[in-house]
Amino acid sequence: MKNVEMLLEIEALTENLTKHFANNNLLKIKVLYFISQYENLSVSMIIEKLGLKKSNFALMTKELENEGLISSKQGEIDKRCRLMALTEKGKNELASYMKNLKSFFEDSNSNIENAVETLCQYLNKKI
Repeated sequence: MKNVEMLLEIEALTENLTKHFANNNLLKIKVLYFISQYENLSVSMIIEKLGLKKSNFALMTKELENEGLISSKQGEIDKRCRLMALTEKGKNELASYMKNLKSFFEDSNSNIENAVETLCQYLNKKI
């Protein structure tokens, strides 16, 4: 298989796997994860990482704020900028998801871990 075909297959398989543990609400988990990883980055930078449209992200974050999973505040330096952070409830929900997903991979070996890490590093450089 060519690299492009393999990447498409990996993307489909990982999305299906992660959906299973996210109770079919993968976008919610992705938003929580990226906010946790890039806390205090601007909304536009998080949107870029997620590959979402601004309007879709706005709807999702409004829902997450209403659920008490995230908070947002105005940027200190640039008042036009909005910064997002997870609340304790959001951190707990993300931690629960990650724990379930990690338990699935308990039997993985160092070769698999190295391959996933290498792929992640490569894609982060390319994107």
